[in-house]
Amino acid sequence: MNILVTGGAGFIGSHLTESLVKDGHSVTVLDNFDPFYDPEIKHRNISSIFEKITLLEMDICDRELILSLAETHDFDVIVHLAAKAGVRPSIENPTDYIQTNVQGTLNLLDLAIKMNVNQFVLASSSSVYGKNKKVPFSEEDPLHNVISPYAASKVAAENLAHTYSSVHKLPVVALRFFTVYGPRQRPDLAIHKFCRKILHNEPIQKYGKGNTSRDYTYIDDIVHGIRQALNYDEQLFSIFNLGEHKTIRLSELIAAIENALDKKATIEQLPEQPGDVPHTFAEINKAKTFLGYTPETDIHTGLKAFVKWLKEE
Repeated sequence: MNILVTGGAGFIGSHLTESLVKDGHSVTVLDNFDPFYDPEIKHRNISSIFEKITLLEMDICDRELILSLAETHDFDVIVHLAAKAGVRPSIENPTDYIQTNVQGTLNLLDLAIKMNVNQFVLASSSSVYGKNKKVPFSEEDPLHNVISPYAASKVAAENLAHTYSSVHKLPVVALRFFTVYGPRQRPDLAIHKFCRKILHNEPIQKYGKGNTSRDYTYIDDIVHGIRQALNYDEQLFSIFNLGEHKTIRLSELIAAIENALDKKATIEQLPEQPGDVPHTFAEINKAKTFLGYTPETDIHTGLKAFVKWLKEE
């Protein structure tokens, strides 16, 4: 297939692109190398496949430029991963998050309509569940408890995609990722940040009592789920959770990281942060049934793989 991957130089995008290229697909990576973190990291992410892809360095918010791609390219599938990420930064700067995650998604949906693509895969987030009291989180749960602009922007993107699917008969699969980690993970995320600081004998920040819990999902499992979604055709619009269906509390995660590093952490205790949800926990029966999604990497195995990568980086 001829596939466009937006955000294809990022953490998830580069792993997906590698997988697609390895299997002989023609991949165009669209990325603006946002300085949210060092753009050089993204360039390194795709360095091994640079000669095998087409790279478009552009911003999904540039509507005219995005729509002009219909005149020069012919994509079978669009995998839309590009987004402003991060809960806490979205509270400080909500405007950019709405612009990128909502308007940017709208631009890509309009491109998909112009190109008449076979599939539009949208990256969403477990953040859309907010302070959902029912666990595990099901795709059928109402989304009434979002507590960050980032989460709100992802809900809006899903709703736009649903609207386009209904009005224009665009096949859409929205995938709600649950705390993805592994080699190349963004440096601002907990596992990467904790590991790097512990290795450099710096204190790590623990917010709250350590009772918050997350459903951590290894990158290879996420890539598997995305790949399975490329050919899904049971319904015109569908939403799937991609998680491990296992949770670990923050205090337990820190202990697991210490074990993987064989080194103790120095902990700086801080109050809970606004926008952070207390728990995430994915119900994945739907993804198992319709996508054949089978997560295989537990947190302890995944942490060992991440630590190995970090020490070799």
